[in-house]
Amino acid sequence: MRRAPLSGILGRIDFLLLFSVLALVTAGLLSIYSATHGADMSVKFQKQVFWAVLGVLLVVLVAAAPPRFYHYSAYLVYALSIVPLVLVLFLGKSVSGNAGWFGIGTFGIQPSEFAKIATVLALARFLSDTTTKLDSFRDVGIAFGMVFVPWFLIFLQPDFGTGLVYWAVFLLMLFWAGIDLVIVLTFISPVIVAVLSILNLWVFLVVAVLVSILFYLIKKNLGVALLFVTLNLAVGFSVQYFYGHLPEYQKARIAVFLDPARAPKTAGYNVMQSKVAVGSGGMTGKGFLQGSQTQLRFVPEQWTDFIFCVPAEEFGFIGASSILLLFGTLFYRGLRIARLASYHFSSVLALGLTSTLFIHTFVNIGMSLGLLPVVGIPLPFMSYGGSFFLTSMLAAGLLLHSHMNLQRGE
Repeated sequence: MRRAPLSGILGRIDFLLLFSVLALVTAGLLSIYSATHGADMSVKFQKQVFWAVLGVLLVVLVAAAPPRFYHYSAYLVYALSIVPLVLVLFLGKSVSGNAGWFGIGTFGIQPSEFAKIATVLALARFLSDTTTKLDSFRDVGIAFGMVFVPWFLIFLQPDFGTGLVYWAVFLLMLFWAGIDLVIVLTFISPVIVAVLSILNLWVFLVVAVLVSILFYLIKKNLGVALLFVTLNLAVGFSVQYFYGHLPEYQKARIAVFLDPARAPKTAGYNVMQSKVAVGSGGMTGKGFLQGSQTQLRFVPEQWTDFIFCVPAEEFGFIGASSILLLFGTLFYRGLRIARLASYHFSSVLALGLTSTLFIHTFVNIGMSLGLLPVVGIPLPFMSYGGSFFLTSMLAAGLLLHSHMNLQRGE
């Protein structure tokens, strides 16, 4: 069997995607160094350098796998990923209230992060199978169950932020695979109206009616549309009823979750300080290692979920925009792979991986800017930590693998 010449291999690499990933990793290392500099925490930077080197090797290994390797191994990888999710409930250690970690020496491994990729692989295999019928309640139920099992195990840890990512990616993969838009609306509209019913009664009512009108325009069935609006209104008013009967301390937690400014010295402190850091950067920033919010540690554990405000403060609007441009390039290349892949599995897989990275980025940066509630979701390639960083690099390697096999139809 002849090996492909080096020039042929290089010609199939998506260098723009690869450059975006490596640039984000570099930006993350610089930000972590700045956030831990001079605070007797240099070991965190050293650990992240180790993860970065390991991650680059992982990208190379994953991208170099045989063309249909991930298609054939998807279900096995998924099954193997469930085992540590069960074991961690009994043998895991707790970190920040989340008992979902295995302690290995001075390192911590979070199996829920790796299970994300395993679930995306299995879903891509199932949804791209020619025997799967997306208009079948049974097949959609099977896909739902494939997400529900890891989500429920993660919910028990509890890790609500990671669990939310599973369902968002699931809906996007269903839509890309060709499921009826009505089914997607059926899944997401009750969640939307439930949240809005807590925020504002009139907004909730208007959105419930608008979604039902959209449902009617798609299906052209007035009876079904009326049933749909009834379902949404029932969900919204039920949530309002239960919310109204909650103890005051639980209402306060939800209120702070939705609006951190209500508790600027407790639950909302991180968000308030992060907004100050981002805003103080101006156009060009204060300079590397010169950010006052970063160097004086006003944002607790800034090297994790609030890492974005480090380059925003030290390099200003230009630095923050550069980070967003790199992420935008990465997402564009991922969607391009999903669109061009003639092999349906590769197309659905690329969409699932890109969606996973996008949702993390969107929510994390939204948290840092105070636009979204804090749910403990890290920033791909930049936040400190081994498990999620390696998961992000694994996703990048799979995207590169899909791109390298575009011309083969595999």
